[in-house]
Amino acid sequence: MAQKPRTKPETLAWLRTISGELSTATLKRLDDTLPWYGGMPPGRRSAVGLVAQAGISSFISWYDDPKSTPWIAADVFGAAPRELLRSVSLQQTLQLIRVVVEVVEDRVKSGSEDLREAILLYSREIAFAAADVYARAAEARGLWDARLEALVVDSILSGEYDDELPSRIAALGWHGHGAVAVLVGTTPRMLDVDVLRRAARHMTADVLIGVQGSRLVLVIGRAAPARPVSDNAEPAEPQISFMEIASGLAPHFGDGHLVLGHEVPGLVDASKSARAALAGFAVARAYRANDRPIQADDLLPERALAGDPLARATLIHRIYQPLRNHSVELLNTLWTYLDNGRSLEATARELFVHPNTVRYRLKRISEVIGWDATGSREALILQAALILGAIQDPELPRRSEPTR
Repeated sequence: MAQKPRTKPETLAWLRTISGELSTATLKRLDDTLPWYGGMPPGRRSAVGLVAQAGISSFISWYDDPKSTPWIAADVFGAAPRELLRSVSLQQTLQLIRVVVEVVEDRVKSGSEDLREAILLYSREIAFAAADVYARAAEARGLWDARLEALVVDSILSGEYDDELPSRIAALGWHGHGAVAVLVGTTPRMLDVDVLRRAARHMTADVLIGVQGSRLVLVIGRAAPARPVSDNAEPAEPQISFMEIASGLAPHFGDGHLVLGHEVPGLVDASKSARAALAGFAVARAYRANDRPIQADDLLPERALAGDPLARATLIHRIYQPLRNHSVELLNTLWTYLDNGRSLEATARELFVHPNTVRYRLKRISEVIGWDATGSREALILQAALILGAIQDPELPRRSEPTR
């Protein structure tokens, strides 16, 4: 004699009776079929178990009133602690849902067709609800990351560090190792930060991105650490330079000048590179060449004329002071050479030396400071350094009067 089908109230009462059994069976199958579940800490295993039990209870409530669909996410995932969303992926959550549905289906397969159909419909709704929960969490995390990144970049630009800055940078997933440099340019009409990050990763670099109105600021670091040098190791490939990285990222900026600050040892010193890049960007229109990007140190004279104290200090400490300390004779030769329009003969006559002696001294000057006075642009940089150095040097010997 065939068993009389249960009415819906009878089915609901039966489901409530076996809900504990279903929960126990679900936890056992999770342990047997999902390796990631077995490897979780006890606290998180318990939280996942609560989600599974909440799913069974929510199904019974939903079966009683299918119009309760909008509350599925709150019913099921409300029992989970907030950190569970960060430790359990969407894929793992869907695997969890599949196990719960399979356990319930196995237990009620002898039930009515209406009940089995309800299980399938509920599993679809709970899967969509899980996707919605993770999408909202990802959106909130993305908005938070964007605000946090903007805060970090602002801190770097202003040089206002606090104890929380390293943890904020780590929270952003910064993969940079060692030296960094700051790149400043114009913001494009349509900025796609994901494309910009992919372009940086393609060059084994990581970036922090800051948008300040029409100005786009990148803090660039190398994602691959420098390989230690040893006697037995194969020669390491040279690291990509920051100028090469900046050139690769140039198409992602808007039209206009693109200025790269000098390399600094790490993020703690990034504000120095940022100040140089920002000062260079402010005066780049006075630079007639079309270099893009351009080093901020190539704009030292313009920056110094605009009142940048960092540029003035750089010119004095990297050009004037080394020459002054090395040899007053070289300093006097450079000044005379520049005053005479970079003419070897005129310089030799004024100094009462042979032109070849002037050539030799200019070569020595280049070796000491790294700039070549025979180039027109570098001559401007050197002339600015001499003027600034002389202003602050009270012991500078006066230039001798020319003989008549």
